[in-house]
Amino acid sequence: MKSFLLAVDRASTALGQAFAWVIVALTLMITYEVFSRYVLNSPHDWALDAQIMMYGTLFMMAGAYTLSKNGHVRGDVLYGFFQPRTQATLDLILYILFFLPGVVALTWAGWTFATESMAIREKTFSATPLPLYPFKFVIPVAGGMLLLQGLVEIVRCIQCIRDGEWPSREPDVEEVDVDKLKAMVRVKDEDIAALDAYVQPEKHAAAGGTK
Repeated sequence: MKSFLLAVDRASTALGQAFAWVIVALTLMITYEVFSRYVLNSPHDWALDAQIMMYGTLFMMAGAYTLSKNGHVRGDVLYGFFQPRTQATLDLILYILFFLPGVVALTWAGWTFATESMAIREKTFSATPLPLYPFKFVIPVAGGMLLLQGLVEIVRCIQCIRDGEWPSREPDVEEVDVDKLKAMVRVKDEDIAALDAYVQPEKHAAAGGTK
């Protein structure tokens, strides 16, 4: 069971990391469009539609990845004080009551939405129309992957309720902790203050004069 849970984690991670490159393509496209519009005086009518579709794809395909890393927003003010079994029980209730119905509806409706769009070869309404139906197929694909990852999280909740501790997850990049980073490179607050005084001596001289 553990190997299956981690395999789904790896699939969600690989999918999220692959689609993360969309942000690079999106940045390059926006940069080119700004240059083309204001320097070359040659804007493109399809650019905004393409940007919206690319951002939507990035946002949708990151859902399962974020869930696999336990990165979605929650009320941590109270949640963090609970014991693992209490956390898992609360998560399990919310997954069953809200997550499963919502994501199943998203996936089902998204599939209908996408197939109807493909049937009419739907395009955007710009002067240079772009095909819209490939983008709409992102909805059921992202919903299906999010549903699979959600089922994995439900299994984790059940295991945590049984064992009293959360099962392991597939490791990945984490947000930088400043204190840990300073300890890693052996830098103290006094060193940072001394460097700051060296770089901006006028600022510190002025601050000393006002005391």
